[in-house]
Amino acid sequence: MLRYDRPAIGLALGLSGLAGFVDALGFLNIGGFFVSFMTGNTTRLGIELAEGRIDGILLAGLIIALFVLGVICGSLVGHVGRHRRQAAVLAFVTLALALSAGLYGAGQGIAAAGILALAMGAENAVFQRDGEVTIGLTYMTGTLVKMGQRLAGALLGGSKRAFLRHFVLWLSLLVGAFLGAYAHGHVGLGAIWLAAMAAGGFTIVAFFMPSQD
Repeated sequence: MLRYDRPAIGLALGLSGLAGFVDALGFLNIGGFFVSFMTGNTTRLGIELAEGRIDGILLAGLIIALFVLGVICGSLVGHVGRHRRQAAVLAFVTLALALSAGLYGAGQGIAAAGILALAMGAENAVFQRDGEVTIGLTYMTGTLVKMGQRLAGALLGGSKRAFLRHFVLWLSLLVGAFLGAYAHGHVGLGAIWLAAMAAGGFTIVAFFMPSQD
């Protein structure tokens, strides 16, 4: 993350906020499952397996599978996009979010949540070098670990500000989740349209940004 310039970091912060927004919508819609945080879903899958709840096992497994499929799709779309890889991936995310919103409008709430997981998996392909994700946008465990390491380095005489980018990335997800929960309380899963519009805006921004991959 420290290797990117400020415009790229700004895009990452916006996309992390989008992930928090979407995750809150999905979590509130399907009751305790996430659409971007697969560590939580894996723990939930283990619990469902231990308690023998078939519906929970199927739902957790399906969401995880769709997330992985999204990562695959995002990586392939990015490969096809070449020098406009980030914009191509975000265009795919935008279309997936719009599809999810359409499914919700048609009364298919669970299917809509599943497509949200697909979109969030794809989003993680935005920042990628040599086939590896360089900025995790939808999960913060690694970010918090790196922040802690930077703080430890500061205590040992290193940079006093190196932790800030990791902290702000985490904060962006938190703010996005707050806004997602607030929007869900007022318009329900219809707030996916707001996420789709935001993703469309980020697509335009990414199109005009120089590639740093």
